[in-house]
Amino acid sequence: MRCPNCNSKDIGKIGAQNFYCWSCFIEMTVVNNELAVHQIEADGSLSSLNDLFSEEELRLQ
Repeated sequence: MRCPNCNSKDIGKIGAQNFYCWSCFIEMTVVNNELAVHQIEADGSLSSLNDLFSEEELRLQ
């Protein structure tokens, strides 16, 4: 798996379907073979970044 944001392979698993990119600090969740990408805010909440990526970029191979 590569990060759709920075293309890094430095991805850690933080839950059953949750991953974290250690290069650009975003969280990814696998839902129906597609990634949901989130930025972690200062208060710990998540903000969706899905609108920044095309469907092809978020689809798992």
